[in-house]
Amino acid sequence: MTYRSAFITLTCFGFLGYFAYHLFVGKHGLEARARLESEVKLLNAELKGLEAVRGRLDRDVALMRADALDPDMLDERARAVLNFSHPNDIVIMNKNPVTGSKR
Repeated sequence: MTYRSAFITLTCFGFLGYFAYHLFVGKHGLEARARLESEVKLLNAELKGLEAVRGRLDRDVALMRADALDPDMLDERARAVLNFSHPNDIVIMNKNPVTGSKR
């Protein structure tokens, strides 16, 4: 085997090793793809939760529109915002008051 053929063989193996390494570890390699896929799963779960919250908010907004105003929703929001109650209501005081709405 001549030096030239040995040099070409070692160069080819060097390129092969370089590309094989970056196939697994590189910026766009298999490990990066696995990380991105797991991140996509987490973000999809977060998106489903946010879509549920938005659906509840859209429903509440639809109930408070002037053309389809729900009296019960108006009464509930007015009491929550103004901190008032009806004289016939039974009020239970909590030692640890919760601020804001838990919707």
